[in-house]
Amino acid sequence: MQRAYFDNNATTPLLPDVLEAMHPYFLDQFGNASSIHHHGQQTRAAVEKARESVADLLGARASEIVFTSGGTEADNLAIFGLVKPGDHVITSTIEHSAVLNTCRHLETQGCEVTYLPVDCEGLIDLDELRRAIRSNTKLISIMWANNETGVLQPVSEIGRIAAEADVYFHTDAIQAAGKVRIDVHEAGCDLLSISGHKIHAPQGVGALYVRKGTLLQPMLYGGRHERMRRAGTENVPGIVALGKAAEMAKLGFEDGSVVRIGEMRDRIERTVLQQIDQAGVNGRLAARTPNTTNIYFDCIEGEALVIALDLKGIAVSTGAACSSGTIEPSHVLVAMGLSGERARASMRFSLGKQNTNEDVDLLLNTVPATVARLREISPVYKREAVKVG
Repeated sequence: MQRAYFDNNATTPLLPDVLEAMHPYFLDQFGNASSIHHHGQQTRAAVEKARESVADLLGARASEIVFTSGGTEADNLAIFGLVKPGDHVITSTIEHSAVLNTCRHLETQGCEVTYLPVDCEGLIDLDELRRAIRSNTKLISIMWANNETGVLQPVSEIGRIAAEADVYFHTDAIQAAGKVRIDVHEAGCDLLSISGHKIHAPQGVGALYVRKGTLLQPMLYGGRHERMRRAGTENVPGIVALGKAAEMAKLGFEDGSVVRIGEMRDRIERTVLQQIDQAGVNGRLAARTPNTTNIYFDCIEGEALVIALDLKGIAVSTGAACSSGTIEPSHVLVAMGLSGERARASMRFSLGKQNTNEDVDLLLNTVPATVARLREISPVYKREAVKVG
């Protein structure tokens, strides 16, 4: 069976060049990067080279990059590392659970949190952000790109507002890295999170950009690793892989691969909307990452479509992988004003560097008929057909 993977916002496959780069650090180059002998210095050099590559992707200094176990840890370190009881935090209602649940925990620890709403396109209101700032506001944490819709927040404007108010600004850029150009200085952020497995590196490695002069309280205590910001022996193979993936992500803006992915995404949207009625793109009018589209198909259950497409060799999702299995509709889509019924009928298609036009052909040859078949057995669709008739 031909298979096509369109769930790259959940995780991306390891690219061959990334696997090749990390392979030696499982075998011959196995030293602890904190050791002063040959084996340790060999791996230390690899870690620092990777740090430079990640910094280059983000427009940062190498000394400002802290390696973590992934995006969740990076988000947690950014927030817990700055905020103390009595502080006020501003975030949005559409953040990833790594930020939302961290903020909810802060509320149990004597902190105040403001959750900014979004409009029907998934964007925060900058005037509401300004009004939300208080004398005790310590941090603004707003994601760069939404993991479900791909909608891009106006991070540079948020950065300017934060700077004017002398408030720290953290952005979860886990879904933005490698898809849109990132320059931490242009964005005006003090902290920025990325995750390896969203840019074709392995799961279990990520990074946090920490602007020079930003003092973080560590979450882990132990050795003096990562300039005392994150204790623990470095995951050298993972870090090397993240560095290589960062190099390839930056190259993607020059070699046309980002544009190619965007063209495939646009083809999917255009064809699906032409061939299927009662369908539409969530966040269609907002700027979005080029690899992501979130489409609703009224009168069906999204989970049923996921299963039906999987049986035909196509992997898609109804939203964030960390929320898989929940019976609740997407908190992102509900925050955008969708009804629970339409939110449950929405599907995320997210592309990666490995996707081809043949994959898109398979998707477009399969989705319309599958949606039609599910609607045939849908009591909701039958009721709607009777109304129209």
